Order: sequence, then C-alpha cells, then structure tokens
Amino acid sequence: MDIAPLPPSSWIMQKASAWPDGARLIDLASGQGRHSAALAAAYPGRFDILAVDRDQAALAALKARCSDVNTCHFDLETEAIWPFSSKNFDVVLVTNYLYRPRLDEVFRLVGYGGYIAYETFGTGNAVFGKPSNPDYLLQEGELLTRLPDDFIKIEYFHGQINEPKPAIIQRLSARRAA
Repeated sequence: MDIAPLPPSSWIMQKASAWPDGARLIDLASGQGRHSAALAAAYPGRFDILAVDRDQAALAALKARCSDVNTCHFDLETEAIWPFSSKNFDVVLVTNYLYRPRLDEVFRLVGYGGYIAYETFGTGNAVFGKPSNPDYLLQEGELLTRLPDDFIKIEYFHGQINEPKPAIIQRLSARRAA
C-alpha cells in the first residue's frame, strides 16, 4: 500500500512570497523534499535551493524529479563537523524536525537580512499521535526564547492545526537584521 506524501505546508508556501529573488535557500532535514520541490515548481528559477537530509535514497528521488534542487547528504544529528558556513543563506527552512543541540547553529546559517521559517510539532501533539516523545516537541514559546537578539520576529504561532492532518505545531518566521 502506497502512502501519499503530505502536501507542502501552506504556511511555508505563503511565507515564500516574501523571500527575495535569487535567495540561497537551505531546506534542513528535507526528507523527500516536499517543500524544496514545491518551492522550485511554484517559483521556477527564483531560489537557489539546497535540500539537506540523511536519507540518500530520498535525496536521489528528489533530484530525479526536480533537477533544479541541489542536494546534500548529511546527518544533522551524528556528524560532528557542520559543513555549512554561518550567515551563508538568505532563507533557512525547517519543517517537522527538531534537534535541540543544533538549534543555535541553525539560526547562525541565516545571513544578514535573511529569513528563517521554522515549523514543527509542539507539546500537546501526543493527543494526535506521533511524534509524542518530548524530545521532538517544542515547548510553548521555545523557538522565541532561542531566537537570537539580532532577529526580528515576523510571526509566531503555537497551537492546533487541522490541515493536512490535526496536530499541535509551533511556527516561527523571523528575519535577521541587515
């Protein structure tokens, strides 16, 4: 039985309209690239996209269906050396992923004047199923408390969504001062 992949987050797709033409975008823990592929299709040639994930097969499948997206095989949790330059990306995108020991490094990837769009599960999600492990659930306000001082919050949300399926999520959109 094939399970259809989730559609891209409508919130991420809406945020993308504000990102600059030619933006260098990194999609961390991209999985099969639902956001990378959707952004490349919705905004052809507008972004220079790098999808990063530990699953080589998922990255190969993404590259096969979307040749405009660059891929990088990297395990964000086990690799000791972070291969990405600080302040090197205009947009940092993270969805449905949380690894707290690297969160400060994720923020450092955002260049001056650049954006971060972070959307993942929050406390309370256990009532809807997985993830239910607190290690993978943001505490209410956690992204805000971890946001470096040189970022300006654009939007923050912690609560229930119903599409594409019910979940408790936390969203943060922010811009680093220029």
